[in-house]
Amino acid sequence: MMDGESRLSALENESIYILREAYRKFPKLALLWSMGKDSTVMLWLARKAFFGRVPFPVAHVDTNYKFPEMVKYRDEKAREWGLDFQLGRNEKALAAGMGPEKGRMECCKALKTIGLKEFLTEKDYRAVFVAIRRDEEGSRGKERVFSPRDSQAKWDYREQPPEVWSHYQSEMAPGSHMRIHPILHWTELDMWLYIKRENIPVLDLYFSKNGQRYRSVGCAPCTGSTPSLARNVDEIIAELKTTKVSERAGRAQDHVSAYAMQKLREEGYM
Repeated sequence: MMDGESRLSALENESIYILREAYRKFPKLALLWSMGKDSTVMLWLARKAFFGRVPFPVAHVDTNYKFPEMVKYRDEKAREWGLDFQLGRNEKALAAGMGPEKGRMECCKALKTIGLKEFLTEKDYRAVFVAIRRDEEGSRGKERVFSPRDSQAKWDYREQPPEVWSHYQSEMAPGSHMRIHPILHWTELDMWLYIKRENIPVLDLYFSKNGQRYRSVGCAPCTGSTPSLARNVDEIIAELKTTKVSERAGRAQDHVSAYAMQKLREEGYM
């Protein structure tokens, strides 16, 4: 059995292999960065994989409803790390008044799913790195590391390529693109142990203030905090070893229906 440090090194090595393999196979790709802990760890791994320089664009599909702290953090780190940063936004939907009050699923579809589709089409990206984990939410548990999307960006979870011995299927139909998941095999606890080991700067929203903190961050109107006294990384790690509360308990769209997230993801959501 591997000790904790050996496990983190094995996870890191596998993720770096995935990042490099995708970069070798897809000349036109980008990394999607939401500023949450998972995509920030993925971005950190990309910087390590390519010796401190990310050789592809880093993109944020914005909804105009992110926490102000997220936008500030994004802009500061994009400058500090010398990123080729790109911003996508469904301006047409925003101009028409789309927001959470129109319905959680409708808003997510318009500003995230369609926003992402339009961004990928505009930039003609054939592949994107996405920071999802199998343990995070049920539909993500069905994913592959290299996950093809059709010409409408739809995901067919019933028909996925096999992945044996780290051999990833990179063949795609014309007009389609690939979602690549370098941290699919990590857990929430792995994330925080790695953040501690690497001293990765993360959002202050994750740390307790007045007895509440965020375990998962997204759009401010749809993200709730959870009771917690964890004010630093060590205390978060200790909390995760005993908590029975779901990581995404504060994400409103996860509670619309049993299959709401799977439906969103079938249509192209991250």
